[in-house]
Amino acid sequence: MNNGAAHTPESSRDERLDEIDRTLITALQEDGRLGYAELGELVGLTPGGARRRVVRLQERGVLQIVGVTDPLKLGYRSMALIGIEVNGDGDVTEVAAALDAIDDVIYVVASSGSFDLLVEVIAEDSSALFDVITRKVKRVPGVARTETFQYYAIHTHRFQWGTR
Repeated sequence: MNNGAAHTPESSRDERLDEIDRTLITALQEDGRLGYAELGELVGLTPGGARRRVVRLQERGVLQIVGVTDPLKLGYRSMALIGIEVNGDGDVTEVAAALDAIDDVIYVVASSGSFDLLVEVIAEDSSALFDVITRKVKRVPGVARTETFQYYAIHTHRFQWGTR
C-alpha cells in the first residue's frame, strides 16, 4: 500500500508537531476508532477542531488511520520478508516502484546493508508464495539477487510508539 510518497527520516524532520498533535496521534495509536468529540475533550478542542487537526495530520502524511490485520489469521498461510539486492546499474527507486505494483507485496523499505530493499509479501500457501517470488519479484528489472525469510508467526506487531 503506497500513498504515493516515499517516507524517509529526512523528509519527516521538517514536520513540526505540537503537544496537541502528539496527544491526538498517541490516542489514535491506542484506539483509531475514537470519535472527534472524545479527541476534542482529550486535548481541549471542539469536535470540529479535533477533526481539523486530524485531517491536517492526514494531509501532511503524518497520520494514517487503518484497520490493522494479521494476514496469517485471514487465510494467508504464507508470509515472508525478501531481501533484494538491486544490480549495479539499477535504480533502487524504480525497482521499489515496480515491486509496489505487485498485489502480493504489502511493504517495501529501502535499506542499507546486504540488501537495497526489504519487501514483505503474503500468499495463500507455500506454492503461491513460490510463484510470487519466482514469477513476479525475481522478474522485476533491476533485481540482481533475493533472499527469502519465511514467517512462521508474527510475534510483535507494534503501532504504539508515541511521538517525538
